[in-house]
Amino acid sequence: MLTPQKLEELAQQLAGNLPPGLKAAADDFEQKAKTILQSQLSKLDFVSREEFDRQSAVLAKTRQMVEQLEERLDALESDKQD
Repeated sequence: MLTPQKLEELAQQLAGNLPPGLKAAADDFEQKAKTILQSQLSKLDFVSREEFDRQSAVLAKTRQMVEQLEERLDALESDKQD
């Protein structure tokens, strides 16, 4: 199995064997691709991991409260029918 380190070494070997003109074009393409990718990712509406974890905790607590209220309502309805 190829490890990330071996893949990186292979990529470096391949890049080292490219003709100078092609290598310059590949470097230019890589830089432009990074710039475009960063630009497009910055347009997306992401939240930080911390905010996601906070909201997950709030949701879990809210879910627990809803379940408790449902149990109380069921108990009240059961008492009302008796």
